[in-house]
Amino acid sequence: MLMYDIVIIGAGTAGMSAAIYGVRSGKKVLLLEEKNYGGQIVNTPEVENYPGIIKTSGFEFATNLFNQAKSLGAEIKYEKAVEIKNNGVLKEVITNKETYETKAIIIATGAKNRSLKLDKEKELIGSGVSYCATCDGMFFRGRDVAVVGGGNTALEDAMFLSNYCKKVYIIHRRDKLRGEEKIAKAISEKDNIEMVWNSNVVKLIGDDKVEGITVKNSVDGSEKDIQVSGLFIAVGQEPDNYDFEEVVELDDKGYVVAGEDCKTESRGIFTAGDCRTKNVRQLTTAASDGAVAAIGACEYIDSELDTKNTK
Repeated sequence: MLMYDIVIIGAGTAGMSAAIYGVRSGKKVLLLEEKNYGGQIVNTPEVENYPGIIKTSGFEFATNLFNQAKSLGAEIKYEKAVEIKNNGVLKEVITNKETYETKAIIIATGAKNRSLKLDKEKELIGSGVSYCATCDGMFFRGRDVAVVGGGNTALEDAMFLSNYCKKVYIIHRRDKLRGEEKIAKAISEKDNIEMVWNSNVVKLIGDDKVEGITVKNSVDGSEKDIQVSGLFIAVGQEPDNYDFEEVVELDDKGYVVAGEDCKTESRGIFTAGDCRTKNVRQLTTAASDGAVAAIGACEYIDSELDTKNTK
């Protein structure tokens, strides 16, 4: 069985940041990734809100982070972690290929944006389709856009976009908003926000970029086209942590329960990034979580495990 100091599950921004801090602390670190490194940010064509970097692409950002972690000595394997066994001092991470023994674990599996499952939705990400208003809203200054959703995130996105965009449509499948009353009231007072009730987006208009959307009314079945340059989808995210629910606590949405110290209820098991319970899920907070979780894991190994081994 292969032995490591820290095994990190997930090679997104949080996981790779954790790997950098782990190896720089002199630990033997294994980074496990099911698919490709980078996480959601690789689909973002332009990143302008990361401190210290004026402008870059999501792919370039992720690639630089990957190369940095690898050059420092982090070992990276493309395997899916399917189970964690907490045996106390030593733990096991079981993948679809191998079993690894480790002193500490960082779960950084991220979360994927829930899509509308529209034709061309995936292809038009970065060309009018976005899941992050604060990331991409500035690119639509002075243009018409639409937001899909009725919860707090959708309403906050609409308020943010209304400060830069000519007009903002909120497409909601019901006749009443699910967001907080205070935000809903602020929405109603904005002249450039228009509600489209009881409706779902059923089609994206445009080949190489978004030029409009088709919405269908769920009450009378009628359809209409709305000309917009951007579609911001805010219908929630989906974490993927259920393989680990026997060793860490998950909330009702599947996020790993942990505070700003990134510690789970299981000693020696940490979590970082979008997969944990938190209010803000941004590139900067993912990197921050990675650093906090790695430092916590190193302190756990150095103080608790080394003390036990010397007794």
